[in-house]
Amino acid sequence: MSLYHLIAMQPQGGSSNPFGTIIIFAAIFLIFYFMIVRPQQKKAKERQSLLGSIQKGDKIITIGGMHGTILGVEEKTLLVQATDNVKLKFEKSAIATIIREGETILKEEKK
Repeated sequence: MSLYHLIAMQPQGGSSNPFGTIIIFAAIFLIFYFMIVRPQQKKAKERQSLLGSIQKGDKIITIGGMHGTILGVEEKTLLVQATDNVKLKFEKSAIATIIREGETILKEEKK
């Protein structure tokens, strides 16, 4: 027997419904979106709004662990006073924690 006859003799699987496959993929996509993507987008939006609300005088802790007080706020950077004579410029994205009047406003979660 030739290879063609062997392939032709194998039983064919039941015909699958293409709509069932599409529904399964859509369900997987929706689960992925609502369990992973949407919460991350929400958390990123909250972080951006909190970083946008940084004011002069707020105390911060950077991702590197440096503590300081905000002296000036620009669009993407902050002027931070670390000690009496030391002023440093940081990107807003380098802020891990914002502290206002003894209250922690933003705390970066560790992975």
